[in-house]
Amino acid sequence: MSAQDELLALATAIAHEAGAELRTAFGRLGELRISAKSTPTDLVSEADVATERLIRARLEAARPDDAILGEEGDDRPGTSGLRWVVDPLDGTVNFLFGIPQWGVSIAVEDEQGMLAGVVYDPMRDELWAADRGGEPMLDGAPLTPREHARDLATALVATGFGYDADVRAAQAEIAGRLLPLVRDIRRIGSAAIDLAWTAAGRYDAYFERGIKTWDYAAGALICEAAGLVVTHLDPAPPMDAGLLVAPRTLADELASLVD
Repeated sequence: MSAQDELLALATAIAHEAGAELRTAFGRLGELRISAKSTPTDLVSEADVATERLIRARLEAARPDDAILGEEGDDRPGTSGLRWVVDPLDGTVNFLFGIPQWGVSIAVEDEQGMLAGVVYDPMRDELWAADRGGEPMLDGAPLTPREHARDLATALVATGFGYDADVRAAQAEIAGRLLPLVRDIRRIGSAAIDLAWTAAGRYDAYFERGIKTWDYAAGALICEAAGLVVTHLDPAPPMDAGLLVAPRTLADELASLVD
């Protein structure tokens, strides 16, 4: 087994364990403690924190020299040249409202960028994975994407919205401009799952500003492995930087519309 395969196998095992814990927590939502972060709509629960704690413990035991960057915890420095990028529960609001659209994202990077990553959807028991230079995988088998749309008018486009009111207003203006030009827009609430579904052709394209590295680290790698164009979007105040993913036939036109 190559070093990349070992990293991917570790991420896969940890994601499955974390997902099982989250499924259990999802069945007892009324018992969870919830607090707000950046705004009253930006929520975090004890499930987020406990799951990141589990992931960190497993990584520290298996890879004690690697750095770790997680959404809910402090950055841990490392000496190996590798850093794990973890979102223990992407789609927290969905999770807390009982909507089964959320997932676990675990990726590892070196000085050249993302090396391997997985996105796990515990409610559908689907695990999406890729490593640098490899093909995208779904549940251990090569991913065979549905053919993506070739023109914008027939494209199903996914996006997301931030928590700050001014950011939402700016995002709504872009969505309103785009909506008449595409088949439809979907906003389901988990960037990691959105990216995995774009790789699979369940969406034709995805864009969002304001997402963080842990939101897209694994998903963007899976999309790249699927042959999609991954474009980083510059900040457009009040919106922070973001990401656009699309087939080559749509990428430039879509980018011009969301700038």
